[in-house]
Amino acid sequence: MTTDAYGPLDRLTAGRSSCRAFLDRPVPRADILRVLELAQRTPSWCNTQPWQLDILSGQQTRDFARAYHVVAASTPGNPDIEFPTAYEGVYQTRRRECGWQLYESLGIARGDREASARQGLENYRFFGAPHLALITSDRNLGMYGAIDCGGYVNAFVLAALSLGIATVPQAALATHADFVRQALGLPPDRIVICGIAFGYADIEQPVNRFRTSRASVENVVTWHGQAD
Repeated sequence: MTTDAYGPLDRLTAGRSSCRAFLDRPVPRADILRVLELAQRTPSWCNTQPWQLDILSGQQTRDFARAYHVVAASTPGNPDIEFPTAYEGVYQTRRRECGWQLYESLGIARGDREASARQGLENYRFFGAPHLALITSDRNLGMYGAIDCGGYVNAFVLAALSLGIATVPQAALATHADFVRQALGLPPDRIVICGIAFGYADIEQPVNRFRTSRASVENVVTWHGQAD
């Protein structure tokens, strides 16, 4: 591997964003398989490769979205992995910045909780994506199985972008884990990690035009010792 590979990777990571409005246009199965083959190279602890995917397309996606939207609007969540208990300090600042950008792009005024709640439920319609990948892990592998799945998600979204496919990773889709297992016929030993909605971006929609910021390296790294 040479430094020549840096440029394409730099462009992919800089160009990736979460898509929240999709075209009603399916992705060819051959391209989905290429994404999966690339993502399968993700490293994992002891090479366990804990991720399993259920991929929905077409009418199956629409039916699942319709059912999940009803459940999410009316039923308390029961995620397999505990969601954050609080956002404090810089994490709250970053979360608010992202939320305000999202709502501004949609014309939702700050403080309009009814409109923001409606938008939150759009997660369960997968923002109109024609495809959905639900990612699960083996319950016995615990948190480290979930961490390995996080690496897989990153590989999936970058591989998809390299083929012109838009994505949005969705932790929200793990909110009702029992519903997901029942709807997809998954065994109880599979824990629901997240979903990835994917398809082709509707670039005419303002919601797809804003970009979140990133902290500088200096803000996230503490150096120990002298690098050569």
